[in-house]
Amino acid sequence: MKKILVTGSNGLLGQKITERILSKKDFDLIATAKGPNRYHVKEGYQYAEMDITDPKKVNQILRKYQPDVVIHTAAMTNVDTCETEKELCWKLNVGAVSNLIKACKVNKAQLVHLSTDFIFDGASGPYLENAVPNPLSYYGESKLAAEKLLQASDIHWTILRTIIVYGIVNDMSRSNIVLWAKGALEKGNPINVVDDQWRMPTLAEDLAEICLLAAEKRAKGVFNASGKDMMSIIELVQQVADFYHLDKSLINPISSSSLNQSAKRPVRTGFILDKSMNELGYRPHSFYEGMEIMQDQIQRLQTNS
Repeated sequence: MKKILVTGSNGLLGQKITERILSKKDFDLIATAKGPNRYHVKEGYQYAEMDITDPKKVNQILRKYQPDVVIHTAAMTNVDTCETEKELCWKLNVGAVSNLIKACKVNKAQLVHLSTDFIFDGASGPYLENAVPNPLSYYGESKLAAEKLLQASDIHWTILRTIIVYGIVNDMSRSNIVLWAKGALEKGNPINVVDDQWRMPTLAEDLAEICLLAAEKRAKGVFNASGKDMMSIIELVQQVADFYHLDKSLINPISSSSLNQSAKRPVRTGFILDKSMNELGYRPHSFYEGMEIMQDQIQRLQTNS
């Protein structure tokens, strides 16, 4: 059985990968994150604390567990914080990847790296894997720099690019757009939502699945790994309102420029998924199906709490 080490295992994607491996029992899992383990099930896998910015610690953990594959989900993803805290962003998004590349080389491990649609300027989405990147933000620059490190390395690497990940787990460290919209509208709070950006939101379960497909098939190269439905951000929020029978009149359309955010966002990203579907067998859910899956989990969590 392949041994998989996951970074950022306390995050949404990290927890979904743990959940998926524990249910299918087709891989040996070593979950790692910076602090104590937050996943509610503690049996059936190993857990180790690992600071990805510490090269000695990364080397030590990889030497100890000898994984066949490292799935790197940990990153600094708050786009505006990356713009204002550039040094920390670079350390987490580029330095950490450099540490992992060196450790994977010594241990002959495949490195599956999560990247983003924000490496593109959004002028001509949806994009193929070989489209020319042109990031508009420091976050996008850092993620592109990490991709270039991998592509220049002589390890076995896989880059999975994704877009707006949503989902729910027991212990959420941060919200995502679906939960934010649902929560605000349930309280009857008016919300401002941009109507001039387009994306393809990705269910966390689908992203976990393609991470493991890439590991199982020892995929090499760049693969698009988003949801399959293109929509504007305001349409996304309106679909959340429709799904939960909430008041759409609380949703106020605004332009991106009126937000005065530190980082510039691409207008229209989105991905063409043919390569991932044909070579990896990737089958993402529709956005509606994703919300149905998420709602089942919310109900289970409420029942168990």
